[in-house]
Amino acid sequence: MNYPKPLVPGTLVRRYKRFLADVVLDDGTTLTAHCANPGSMLGLAAEGSRVWLDRSDDPKRKLAWSWRLVEVGGTLVGIDTGAANAVVAEAVQAGLIPELAGYGRITREVPYGANSRVDLLLSEAADGGPDCLVEVKSVTLSRQRGLAEFPDAVTARGAKHLAELAAAVAQGRRAVLLYLVQRGDAERMAVAADIDPRYAAEFEKARGQGLEALCYACRLTPAAITLARPIALDF
Repeated sequence: MNYPKPLVPGTLVRRYKRFLADVVLDDGTTLTAHCANPGSMLGLAAEGSRVWLDRSDDPKRKLAWSWRLVEVGGTLVGIDTGAANAVVAEAVQAGLIPELAGYGRITREVPYGANSRVDLLLSEAADGGPDCLVEVKSVTLSRQRGLAEFPDAVTARGAKHLAELAAAVAQGRRAVLLYLVQRGDAERMAVAADIDPRYAAEFEKARGQGLEALCYACRLTPAAITLARPIALDF
């Protein structure tokens, strides 16, 4: 996923009200940017952090600037949760995820379950197999060198998705949970059971019912975010 224009660097002053961030650009301009991450952003929002933003030319937007990347310990981390869906969709279309290859059609944001939407629906399987529901989760948390973790806060919505994906498997469909680690320093990933015990329990239950789990890392620069490589998922 290429950015329309190279991102603009700055320094984070503060993140607040979940979706707002005050930033000082390198030219001295102070502005308020949209923060496209509803999570806790644990370890990613320290005052003085090096950050990268983009600017929209849409006159209808309340905030022209959006926060996209932050540097933590010398590593770029993508904080835009919505970018994960775009990166994965692009990678599936390009055939870069072998586990999700062989489908003739990809549809985004498809309703399923009890008032939910799956990020990707893969259909028209070459082998005549069932459709595949793909739920994408953006992973940014790292509390131990080389280890990425999800979630970074309690997520009732995430637990709900796990149950509904497992139900889809019971109905004869294929379901895949793909964790996209938006940081380049992770070699493996684990579920943060201490942060959200319910999510961890639902994850184990869903896997036992046939839910597949994949984990891929990203390559991040101020110009683009692209799929990099599969990484180990510690069950």
